[in-house]
Amino acid sequence: MTIQRFILFAAPFLALVLFAAAYAQTDPTAPGAVVEYGGPDPVIIETAEGPVEFIAEIAATDAARTRGMMYRESMEPNEAMLFDFEVVQPVAIWMANTLIPLDIIFIREDGTIAKIIANAQPLSRRSLPSDFPVLAVLEIAGGRSAETGIAPGDLVRHALFGTDMADEPMVDAEEVDAGEDAAEDAVEPDAEDADAGTEEAAEE
Repeated sequence: MTIQRFILFAAPFLALVLFAAAYAQTDPTAPGAVVEYGGPDPVIIETAEGPVEFIAEIAATDAARTRGMMYRESMEPNEAMLFDFEVVQPVAIWMANTLIPLDIIFIREDGTIAKIIANAQPLSRRSLPSDFPVLAVLEIAGGRSAETGIAPGDLVRHALFGTDMADEPMVDAEEVDAGEDAAEDAVEPDAEDADAGTEEAAEE
């Protein structure tokens, strides 16, 4: 009888625990949710003051994009999160469940920065729109854009945009040498040829 009473008492509690666990696994915004990110990848921004490098986690799934930087209590100056939206479209970001201020950098398909929202307010549910069709968003610690000179129009280097340094066309070393030799020949003609030309001119 005592065992039966214990089972009847514990069953609703156990069901609640199981429901909470299932909820945490299916809802990426739940505090205990486990979400996987890609990367980390180097992301370089070419600014007027020189290149700035970040090490970025990649949010390339619905769960990762939804979770974003939620519940994180700090962010290193060189850390970032790159959101890959997969298609070019206007997007909007919000700061729900985000505990720290962030700079939100909206990036076009070609890797150029379309817009920056600096020091986005933590825990805000206000929609922060891109205003332009973009392919991705880079989130960095609040205030880092101003500190490093990042501005709209700057180029973001990453494979997602085809602007990664590894994507730059390689020039064959033999072609470079051949081009240099040709340039030298054009500037400095062979000494014997020059003498022959002088002698012919004198005979005429």
